[in-house]
Amino acid sequence: MQLINYCQQKGIQLVVLGDLFDYWMEYPHHVPSLGYQLLNRFEQYHQNFGPTLYITGNHDNWTRGHFTERGFCVINESFNITLSGQNLLLLHGDGLRDSQYNLKRPWMHQWLRKRFFIRWYQRILPPRLGIKVMKYFSRINRWIDRGDDQEKLNDWAEQQLKNSDIDLIISGHDHHPRRKHFASGCYINLGTYFRHRTMAYYNNSSFKIVSWKPVIQKLQPYDQPPLNE
Repeated sequence: MQLINYCQQKGIQLVVLGDLFDYWMEYPHHVPSLGYQLLNRFEQYHQNFGPTLYITGNHDNWTRGHFTERGFCVINESFNITLSGQNLLLLHGDGLRDSQYNLKRPWMHQWLRKRFFIRWYQRILPPRLGIKVMKYFSRINRWIDRGDDQEKLNDWAEQQLKNSDIDLIISGHDHHPRRKHFASGCYINLGTYFRHRTMAYYNNSSFKIVSWKPVIQKLQPYDQPPLNE
């Protein structure tokens, strides 16, 4: 919540590219208690800055309107925007349904997003047990080193930039913060806030990766580690 306080004081508009919670799962008549104070703080922030764009990820796409009620603008796929003459593509990174992007979701992520699977799961497992089971599998997946996904997203971003009018792609998902420059544009991965406290910061001309320093309560440039680390 310190970061939200800082952004409100500095007039910074926030954008969330998925997996804010681990694991978020709304039932028809049940909203998770997870992150209650954080959502309250976001709601206060929205009263001053309007809706925060929230692109759901593979750990938080079972939504039934609670995020919207809190003031978020929720999108389940990707978002295109133009800033300073540059075309940006924002996404979580686990995959996209639209075949034009050529980033197919793994079969498990596809199944978890299917309406009939969600209905079946929620009819069999009550809220408390259902959320507990999903958190268990999510926790295992959370600590897996996504080295393969890292290379996959790097290669995909390079091809997407080459074959489209997109100038910059920003995603998360694979837990490795980095900035990759290609002949046709740039790709930024946000990494993970819970581990690196990293994010992309736009200063009205360009994007850079920064890291939140809670001790001094400031954003500072992120030192990207060597490729072999």
